Amino acid sequence: MTAVLKERYDKTVKDDLRKQFSYGNVMQIPKVEKIVVNIGMGEAIGNAKAMDAAAGDLAKIFRLRIGMPIGLKVTLRGERMWHFLEKLVTVALPRIRDFQGVPDKSFDGRGNYSLGLKEQLVFPEIEYDKIDRLRGMEITICTTARTDEEARALLRNLGMPFRTAS
Repeated sequence: MTAVLKERYDKTVKDDLRKQFSYGNVMQIPKVEKIVVNIGMGEAIGNAKAMDAAAGDLAKIFRLRIGMPIGLKVTLRGERMWHFLEKLVTVALPRIRDFQGVPDKSFDGRGNYSLGLKEQLVFPEIEYDKIDRLRGMEITICTTARTDEEARALLRNLGMPFRTAS
């Protein structure tokens, strides 16, 4: 099952970016390479059950790989990456109370974008009455763009709801 966002990228976004930035070669067109989701768990040092609870939350959103005992990190590529990005943009972010868009300045200078979420409840798979505490997460969207301007255009065309200047 192909993600709708991946189809949109293949059918319209690539061509729009090629025209906007005058790429001579299709291999120059930026794309989303991977998404890394990180939950810091310093509290796990004193509470071993906290890691299991956070791992359970992540497992409900997507399959995970457990790394260090004080944090959880998931790296998504391919279809899972596209499905997660689509869910983030169309479901999770709009569920944030008083949401007015994500900052458009959170790029690293090399075409990668990071944003932080204050709680895991924005994902519909997480049931409020079954969580032990609210946990934030950092999401980094790694692209092949060479500049922040190219990455911003890529993500905007994929539906990333950047905050409008007021």
